[in-house]
Amino acid sequence: MSNTILVTPNGPLRVQGDIRIEDAEGKLLAQAREASLCRCGHSANKPFCDGTHIQGGFTDNAEIQDHKAEATEGESPLVITVRPNAMLIAKGPMKIISEDGRFETSRNKAAFCRCGHSANKPFCDASHKACGFSSE
Repeated sequence: MSNTILVTPNGPLRVQGDIRIEDAEGKLLAQAREASLCRCGHSANKPFCDGTHIQGGFTDNAEIQDHKAEATEGESPLVITVRPNAMLIAKGPMKIISEDGRFETSRNKAAFCRCGHSANKPFCDASHKACGFSSE
């Protein structure tokens, strides 16, 4: 499989493969082979990482607990939709792996936290609603 989401400890999601990043209306934000996406909620360049997680003290050990793992379906692009004031929705075959390689899962669809408050990082648990996350 060519699409990989690398979960970095205390840092961004590093996405590699055939990547298309769109806003909620389908407007293309980026088409690339590689992108770093903010998951601390503080980047001034959302949805992309600008390194703010370092100063902001974002912490996450990059352990992946996935109760929805599934076999991937074919080879196709990974389309990541940026939801306003909410999560990232990724659709397409993907491997999600911790940077150290200890945790790995695969999916065809996933919702990723970008507010920094999910109790199930890297996945979204709707904490963005309670913490008042703004993507503007």
